[in-house]
Amino acid sequence: MTIHTATNDEGKRFCAAVYGATGFLGAELLRRLLGHPEVHLRRVHAADHLGLPLGAAQPHLEGISDLRYEPVPDDESAVAPVDVVFLALPHAVSWAVTQRLIGTGTRIIDCSGAFRLRDPGLYQKFYGQTHPMTDLLPQFVYGQTEFNHARLVGARYVASPGCFATAIELGLMPLARAGVLEGDVQVVAMTGSSGAGSAALPTTHHPVRAGNIRCYRPFTHQHEPEIVETLTAAGGRRLHLNFVPIAAPLVRGILATSFAKVPAEVTQAQLDQWVDSAFDGCRFVRRPQKRHPEVVAITGSNSVEVALIAGPEHDGQRTVSAVSALDNLVKGGAGQAIQNMNLMLGLDEALGLADPGAYP
Repeated sequence: MTIHTATNDEGKRFCAAVYGATGFLGAELLRRLLGHPEVHLRRVHAADHLGLPLGAAQPHLEGISDLRYEPVPDDESAVAPVDVVFLALPHAVSWAVTQRLIGTGTRIIDCSGAFRLRDPGLYQKFYGQTHPMTDLLPQFVYGQTEFNHARLVGARYVASPGCFATAIELGLMPLARAGVLEGDVQVVAMTGSSGAGSAALPTTHHPVRAGNIRCYRPFTHQHEPEIVETLTAAGGRRLHLNFVPIAAPLVRGILATSFAKVPAEVTQAQLDQWVDSAFDGCRFVRRPQKRHPEVVAITGSNSVEVALIAGPEHDGQRTVSAVSALDNLVKGGAGQAIQNMNLMLGLDEALGLADPGAYP
């Protein structure tokens, strides 16, 4: 149900606001929303560049819109109403803003980890804080569109998944749905520097990052528990994830390689069929036919490439590698959030997302 009718020259039916609009995720949200055929971008909020036009923080948007960055409001009722709000904020800030938004009638899409986990006890372990609003956790739908598509249609509140989580979940989803994902799963996933945010740090500064590859947060990454929760709900059993993230010398993209054991009789043809079956009808997931998934094929797009590769057989089991690639700022961030928004508003899920990205 529409809460507010967008009033603008283009006659769009809905309107939106973005909180945290000066970061890299915010940049991709603004770019996509400004070109959306049914959603009018009404407000942009940030902690910096206040009063300045969008191009002050996002040079690719210079001259495209008359919007200016506004401070995050203390009282949502004091600003122009919108149908949907995107929160591209740190999780602790999202908690505070969500508390003010709940009850206003607007739909919320939170892009942080604030509401992704069902078990509140995991927040202390992986986020280092006690969750302050555990009563809201059941109200947020986990926004993994290929898994929760039906629940996202008409949803009020959505927790958009993490970038690593999306890549790894989609890579292993066919095995979970086939009922053969069980026990220990080993994962190594490489990501581009944009995933670390727009603030320069010693580990993300370009002269250091450009010629370097390093691991970080091995076995403790905050996306690990949401991956286990999602794959268990999809059919995985007694899962234990051993996940090592790798910082790679590229700006965008994630390539995840996961290793699991399946019965020895499983063939490559079966694996291909499981991928095709798991994502039948999914608009943005594809299995490459003549190559393996790669970052350059999906950069700038909302597409995901997934493949299962049969490995050697040993002691009655076969090793399978699940390889997946996506753009961490699009399908791993803003693109999936907009896909969620489209479903929440009853729109075609591909609106604003159909472009194939750039090559090379």
